Amino acid sequence: MGQELECRLQYRKRTLAGKAYLETDFLLFRGEERLKVAFRELQAVRAEGGLLHLEFPGGPAALELGKAAEKWADKIRNPPTRASKLGLKPGLAVRLEGAFEADFLDELKSVRLESKGKADLVFLRAEGAGDLARLTKVKAWLRPAGALWVVYPKGIAAIREIEVLEAGRAAGLTDTKVARFSETHTALRFAIPAADR
Repeated sequence: MGQELECRLQYRKRTLAGKAYLETDFLLFRGEERLKVAFRELQAVRAEGGLLHLEFPGGPAALELGKAAEKWADKIRNPPTRASKLGLKPGLAVRLEGAFEADFLDELKSVRLESKGKADLVFLRAEGAGDLARLTKVKAWLRPAGALWVVYPKGIAAIREIEVLEAGRAAGLTDTKVARFSETHTALRFAIPAADR
C-alpha cells in the first residue's frame, strides 16, 4: 500500500511523535521509538475520533491519524489482493514465461491465458540473473498499453533488484511499480514507454 503520515502514537502510557507507514501486511511507526505490527497479529482494529486503535499482543496502541484513521482501518481490514495489485481483471489476455505456483495459477481463472499472440499482461519468472535474458523475447508478446511483470526472489545474491531494473531498461521498457508477489518473491512491473507505443 505504501502510505505514510506524520502523526503521534499513544502506546504504553506515552505519546510519541513520528511517522506511520501503512504497508502491504504490516503497520510501522518510526519516531522516538519504533513499533511494527503485522496485520496477522492484530486482534482488533477500529477508527474513532481520528484515532486508529490497534489491539495486538504487545498493545494496545492508537495512532492519531485524523481523517485518515477510518481509511487506514478499512485498508487494514480489507487489504488489496495480489490479483488486484497485479492488475488481473476478468477478460484480460495473460501470458506466462516460467514456472508459477498453483495458488497463482488459480488466481488466473478470471483471465484468458494465451499461448500465442499479444497479451495485456505478461509474467516472467526469473530465479537468477541469467533468466533476465528472456526479457526481450517476452517483451514482443506485450500489447502496446500492457504491462510486463518480472517475478523474482527477494534478498538473494542470484538476482538483485538493480539487475532486474537494468535488464528491463536495456530491453526498452520503463519500470512503473513494485509489488509483493509472495513471502519469497517480489514483482516489478514494466511498460512500453508512451513514445514507443
